[in-house]
Amino acid sequence: MVDVAKNLHEVLNNLPEKVRLVAISKFHPNEYIEAAYNEGQRVFGESHEQELKKKVETLPKDIEWHFIGHLQTNKVKYIAPYISMIEACDSLKLMKEINKQAAKNNRVIKILLELHIAEEEAKYGLTLDECRQLLAEGEWRELKNVQICGLMMMASFTDNEQQIANEFDLANSFFNEIKAEYFANDSSFCERSWGMSNDYKIAIHHGSTMVRVGTFIFGPRVY
Repeated sequence: MVDVAKNLHEVLNNLPEKVRLVAISKFHPNEYIEAAYNEGQRVFGESHEQELKKKVETLPKDIEWHFIGHLQTNKVKYIAPYISMIEACDSLKLMKEINKQAAKNNRVIKILLELHIAEEEAKYGLTLDECRQLLAEGEWRELKNVQICGLMMMASFTDNEQQIANEFDLANSFFNEIKAEYFANDSSFCERSWGMSNDYKIAIHHGSTMVRVGTFIFGPRVY
């Protein structure tokens, strides 16, 4: 049995006051989530809508659920009634669908724009230029049921800590660029979601306001 409480507090004790933890609970059983919940953790991340739906129905109602995986447009309607934040929005098409489904549920859904900075081809996300273009074209301003709250990215999966730090720094400087240009007067555009189990300690020194840690807290995933 994994000591979720001990692991959770070990992570929390490493986080500065301004950095929040999203406990990545996908493929982990309810009892692990309940153990973290009983220690005060309220923000959890999932990436499969069917698994998430079961957890929403059976776990405490004050949990703030973040959708952290690649989200297909045809799945948005299933999570729109209850999701707190969609962390990986990588296209205007997806943003429009989130807006549509949020409106149907009389909600405003928070999103983060996902950047592709890492060198691995497999990762999703907008390049910096694609993100600049999306924002410059301005269609997002018409989406009243979506609130862009910041950026999200994953660093390269490497042992080279300098490379990881450089990627976080690039994301951080890009955040500052678009904050100044598009969101200067929008206090809700404030989140920089980067850092996971293997690199969150680096991330907190390079601008992160939200780290996504799962394996370190809950152990290996139960598929």
